[in-house]
Amino acid sequence: MIKTESEYRKAVVKVREERQRIEGEQFRLKQESVPDDLINLALDPLISFMLQLEEEIQFYERIKRGVFPSLNNLGGIGNLLVALRINKGISQKDLAHRLGVKESQISRDEKNEYRGASIERVSEVLKALGAQVVSHVNTEVRDVSSLAEASA
Repeated sequence: MIKTESEYRKAVVKVREERQRIEGEQFRLKQESVPDDLINLALDPLISFMLQLEEEIQFYERIKRGVFPSLNNLGGIGNLLVALRINKGISQKDLAHRLGVKESQISRDEKNEYRGASIERVSEVLKALGAQVVSHVNTEVRDVSSLAEASA
């Protein structure tokens, strides 16, 4: 996940470079009369990497516009906290200052996607970001594991 404007700019340049590299390799291999299926096989890892990076760029651009991913049972709360920080234009250093912790702690938390963070910690980060998460409980969801046990 791209977490800073600097990472975003580097990723945009990297995609452009990878696209040129792929096109160059494709042209070179065609010149050497390599069959298309072998060219595709050779370039597939490069293309996959480039597509993944493009997805990360698109995700970063969406969160900058305020389009956030939805949560299911709080899964993804860590990514949402990072996305909110980015959207608000708050650096890791600024967030650390607001929370009274070291910047390295925020960096670690974000790298780990806030795994293991307490509800209190998540609430503190949300407050420091000037945001809140509003949840909705859906009681119509069936527990698939209990259905399997009932039919056994």
